[in-house]
Amino acid sequence: MIRPQTLPHYAVAAPSAPSEWIQRFSHLLPPAAQVLDIACGSGRHAAFLAGLGHRVTGIDRDAQALARLPATVTAVHADMENAPWPLAGQQFDAVVVTHYLWRALWPHILDSVRDGGVLIYETFGQGNAAFGKPSRPDFLLAPGELLQVCNGWQIVAYEHGLRSQPDRVVQRIVAIKPSAAHSAPVPLTA
Repeated sequence: MIRPQTLPHYAVAAPSAPSEWIQRFSHLLPPAAQVLDIACGSGRHAAFLAGLGHRVTGIDRDAQALARLPATVTAVHADMENAPWPLAGQQFDAVVVTHYLWRALWPHILDSVRDGGVLIYETFGQGNAAFGKPSRPDFLLAPGELLQVCNGWQIVAYEHGLRSQPDRVVQRIVAIKPSAAHSAPVPLTA
């Protein structure tokens, strides 16, 4: 069993409501989209997206949290940081990541988004140490880091700054993976 102090990333206690960032941009997913929720925990985003009619796969190393996923969500139990990527070669219409950062996974995360698909990512940014954990630089995004990671993708939205209730510094992005079929900008209407 891994003791909490040895965890290589920081996960906050998951509130029952999905992130407003995920809710705000969920309209970009096509009907019945295949969605991957990385480090899904007990599935607040997986449940929200499945409730919208999407086919969701949630991946996490916590088997107890995965057991709380809705039956409509495909659960993948895997230690993404210490074992091979369990979804090699699989691609999704959307990949969602919140409150999780393990930079070695960037290639797998980006490769998991199919051409024309969307990445919706939100986690803590530099400056968060003033408000609590996570506070180690390894677990905080540098200003513009998500923009660099998504270089060459269509950036729909990007933010880095202070959020309240609770106070924290976050960085978040919504980006569309380029493809020949999606050369025109994606409409942003809700």
